[in-house]
Amino acid sequence: MAELDRGPAAPLPAAQAPFDAVGLAKAVLRGTRAGALATLERDGGAPFASLVTVATDLDGAPLLLLSRLSAHTLNLEADPRCSLLLSPGGKGDPLAHPRLTVTGVAGRSAAPGIRARFLARHPKAALYADFPDFGFFRLAPEAGHLNGGFARAATLTAAELLTDLAGLDALAGSEAGAVAHMNQDHADAVALFATRLAGEAPGPWRLTGLDPEGIDLLAGDRTARVAFPERLSGPGALRPVLVALAAQARAAPAAGAD
Repeated sequence: MAELDRGPAAPLPAAQAPFDAVGLAKAVLRGTRAGALATLERDGGAPFASLVTVATDLDGAPLLLLSRLSAHTLNLEADPRCSLLLSPGGKGDPLAHPRLTVTGVAGRSAAPGIRARFLARHPKAALYADFPDFGFFRLAPEAGHLNGGFARAATLTAAELLTDLAGLDALAGSEAGAVAHMNQDHADAVALFATRLAGEAPGPWRLTGLDPEGIDLLAGDRTARVAFPERLSGPGALRPVLVALAAQARAAPAAGAD
C-alpha cells in the first residue's frame, strides 16, 4: 500500500529518460501548427487558456501572431510568463499521443525573419498579419515537459528544447533563398522528403523552413519534419546535406512497395 500511496513517479530529466526525449520534444515543437496558450489574467484571477497558431524561429522558439485586442495579448503585456501546450494528436485515444508543454516568457518581436517564418507556416495569416492591431510574439522557453504517451515522460531544459545556432549565424540570411530554390527547382525532391523520409501521404508538399537540425514541410494543413543525420557543421554544409537527403529519398522504397 505504501508504494501505491506514493503515486506515479516524477518525470525524469530528458538526459535520463529511456527514450529519445529531446528528439521527440523537438519533433512535436517543430511539427505542431496550433496550441493552447495559457496566460495569467491581469486581475490576478485564474490562468487563461486560448487557442493560437504557432510557428518556430530558427532556433525552435515558438512564434505567435497575436491581436492586441485579444485577452491573452493583454495578459502577456501585463505579465509575459506563459505556457504553451502543443499536441499534434492522432487517431484513437488523444492521451496516447505525444504532447509538449513549453513554459517561458513571451514578448513582441520585430526581429528579421520572424514574419517570413510564420507566414511560410501559416500562409493565410498574410491576410491580417499587417493589420495595426496584430503583432508577432516570440516565446523564450525556460523549460519543457514532454509526455510521449503511456509511461514516457520527461522534463527538458531550455538548452535541450532549442537548437544551437553557434557558428551558423549566416544561415538566417540564406534560409529564404535556399527554401525558395528547393521549392522552385527541386519540387520532386521536396515531395520525396515528405513521402519517403517522413512517411507522409502524397500532396503539394513544399519547404517552409530549414534550420541546423532539419527541414520543415507543409502540404495544406499537414506538416512534416525531416531531421538531418547530424547538426550542420557550418552554412556550407547545407547543400551537401540536402543533396544526400535527396539521394536517400530517391533510393527509399515508395509507400506500399513490396
